[in-house]
Amino acid sequence: MWRKVVKERVFPAQVRNFEALSGLGAKGVLDGRECILGNLRLMEKEGVVMNGLDEEAKRFSSEGKTCVFVAEKGQAVGLLALSDVPKVSAREAVAALKAMGLRTGMITGDNERAAYAVGDAIGIDEIVAEVLPGDKADEIRRLQARGEVVGMVGDGINDAPALTTADIGIAIGAGTDVAMEASDITLIRDDLRSVPMAIRLSFQTMKVIKQNLFSAFFYNSLGIPVAAGVLYPFFGILLNPVVAAAAMAMSSVSVVSNSLRLRRSWTKSVSGR
Repeated sequence: MWRKVVKERVFPAQVRNFEALSGLGAKGVLDGRECILGNLRLMEKEGVVMNGLDEEAKRFSSEGKTCVFVAEKGQAVGLLALSDVPKVSAREAVAALKAMGLRTGMITGDNERAAYAVGDAIGIDEIVAEVLPGDKADEIRRLQARGEVVGMVGDGINDAPALTTADIGIAIGAGTDVAMEASDITLIRDDLRSVPMAIRLSFQTMKVIKQNLFSAFFYNSLGIPVAAGVLYPFFGILLNPVVAAAAMAMSSVSVVSNSLRLRRSWTKSVSGR
């Protein structure tokens, strides 16, 4: 792309006084003219004359597209209509989460119609649209106040506060470094089907931990009294040190063997994905 730009002798103009406006857009001075690029909320805030482009934007919004306006010297001069395409794995991942008895939701800064167009296409249960980056964490807190245990999946800079606020933050490995730093879990593959797989593995891990703790407690509750000679006065039974050592070794083997089932289960889920 850069080679083509150089070949066509098209070079970006120098922008001065550039300012990024979180959740709204950006503005700066281009060739002495103040230019603004952003959503309708920014245009209204800056008092931009829309020149009928706001009506055109409504038509695009009804088609589920997100609109970005371009303004120069307080006048709207252009309109970009953007459409999000869900990942191929998104619908399958959402279906897998629902099959596990989990509710799914989407928090986005896109307009409501665009958000519902994407959310309905992949089967999302609850959709919250037109949320500023700084307010995503507040939406997570709102869900937690309802008694929900919230897991947040994100990959952008704007998702970082929400990832930190959620009970479990899951970052996509192909996302930004900030998101991965803020998350509890980072998925290596850029595949949303890894989300239900990771949750399923965590449930299985906790199950195995409880099994190992119970078996170790039960085993020691029986073995330690016998080794201490509690049965000797009644039955004359003492535990030979060699047998005791072998029993302890077998206890460790049983715990490790039970834990290794996680590897087999994970391999099976990956191959059958």
